[in-house]
Amino acid sequence: MSGDVILQVDGLVKRLGGKPVVNEVGFSCAAGEVVGLLGPNGAGKTTTLRMCYGFLEPDAGTVRIGNCDIRKDNEPASRALGVCTQDETFDGDFTVRGNLLQGCRYYRPMIENRNERVDEVLEMFGLTEYADAKPETLSGGYRRRLMIARAVVHRPQVVFLDEPTTGLDPEARILVWELVDNLRAQGMAVVLTTHYMDEAERLSDRLILLKGGKIRATGTTESLLGDVVGEHMVVVSRTGPNLDGVEIWFEEKGGKHSVILTDWHVPMGSADLAEFAGMFPHLRYEVRPPTLDDLFLTLAKEEAP
Repeated sequence: MSGDVILQVDGLVKRLGGKPVVNEVGFSCAAGEVVGLLGPNGAGKTTTLRMCYGFLEPDAGTVRIGNCDIRKDNEPASRALGVCTQDETFDGDFTVRGNLLQGCRYYRPMIENRNERVDEVLEMFGLTEYADAKPETLSGGYRRRLMIARAVVHRPQVVFLDEPTTGLDPEARILVWELVDNLRAQGMAVVLTTHYMDEAERLSDRLILLKGGKIRATGTTESLLGDVVGEHMVVVSRTGPNLDGVEIWFEEKGGKHSVILTDWHVPMGSADLAEFAGMFPHLRYEVRPPTLDDLFLTLAKEEAP
């Protein structure tokens, strides 16, 4: 269960080269909640995140963490947030433990009992046996663990994770998922971006779909799919028999079908599916629930001229 709202974002605008890349974006995230920011490349996800944690200054809008405006109350706001970027930013002069200790020293007021807290985080993230190793000697999965560990070593209220599992193998990804779920269980508000649809679906309590720098839709996975894609996805082989008139029917019903290899993938509501079945009684096809991958394909169709 999520608690009080910790992060409140309102009306964020950012222009780069005179063009708005984020345009009136607003959302909230509560304690014990994971909010996923989704969208195709160039949708504004990372730019939004960077404004939320103070790396970029917005042209308009506000970001509040608790009672602190991140632009006006930078020090207490920064103390309340943790950041795990896409890029690894370890200090190669320090060990795993040393990087965590350095992370503790960035914040004011100073973290009490720093050594005990670092030991606790090393244990929590499965890094104890690597405490005296240099980060560059770790596998990709353990380096991501260290990045997230450093982001939370000071006990923040809000954690921003930008593509936390990019480049990891399936086993390492699942371990990172478990760490994110643990952060939620500890009552942190977590905002993440990801291109992995299964990751977004498994981790997020709520999704925010960005397109062209604006919020296209928001809600649970089920509500987003229903609002943007539809109730059903019909898959028809383009090489099978009894295809006369099928593609024409698709185009007349809105033209949102996608072609993937030798198949048509067509979003339909229940009424259209019943009509389709009646129109083509001898056609063989698959009916399945829509997925977040279908959602991205639908967005691509919306963007097409």
